[in-house]
Amino acid sequence: MERRDKAETIRNEKVVNCVYQNRNALFRLVCFPWGGGGSTYFAKWGQDIPNSVEVHAIRLAGRESRLEEPFASDMNQIVDEIACALLPIIQGEYFAFFGHSMGSFTAFFTALHLKEKYNLEPVHLFVSSLSPPHSKARIHLHKDDLCKEEIFYVMKKVGGIPDKFFDKKKSPEFVTRLLADLHILNDVTSDIPSKTRLSCDITCFSGSEDIPLDMEAWKDVTSGSFDSFVLPGNHFYLMEPSNTSFIKKYITKTLEISAFTS
Repeated sequence: MERRDKAETIRNEKVVNCVYQNRNALFRLVCFPWGGGGSTYFAKWGQDIPNSVEVHAIRLAGRESRLEEPFASDMNQIVDEIACALLPIIQGEYFAFFGHSMGSFTAFFTALHLKEKYNLEPVHLFVSSLSPPHSKARIHLHKDDLCKEEIFYVMKKVGGIPDKFFDKKKSPEFVTRLLADLHILNDVTSDIPSKTRLSCDITCFSGSEDIPLDMEAWKDVTSGSFDSFVLPGNHFYLMEPSNTSFIKKYITKTLEISAFTS
């Protein structure tokens, strides 16, 4: 039993990266990376976020310490793995999700899975820079177009990714991860919800120079309250220090208020 528990702990730590542990925090904020991304950027948020929040960042297979593992085949596989890894962290705790770009989908479907299977739901879902799965405004590529050249064109159009990442000689790992993630993202389908799926509050963030987004459509998936913010910048507006600071402060304030009103 002890050996199995240790093995599960190691597995969970591979999936969930918490660099700055704060077990006395009131909330667990779980951050989901963008397509091609790893856990490091969001894991560092824990360094200067208020003590009421402990930050956990999701690390998908095929990157960082999981480099030798094969990429997930679909969103269901990703969600199943994340949910299992998160259960020991979020059970009995107040927790919230933040997802950027592809991470918005991953956060949403993980929240939905946790609610339907375990009756657990984040107190708040924060999504960024991606229309919801049912929106007609989301970019959807034909499978024949999922080649490096077409993907690079789309990603350069949304903006915010350094040019070096589009050079397969300088950053082959990023190219491979990006293509793998976009195949999964492209395969996700969802109809307009006939009934609300979640009951938590949702807040959307997006960049003023990003391609047209239908962030308002996120209100369709919850019976909770909805809010939306447009911050200066492109698809990766959140990497601007002033925007990062705004998001962290907003999340912290929102979660602290929810603790007093719950």
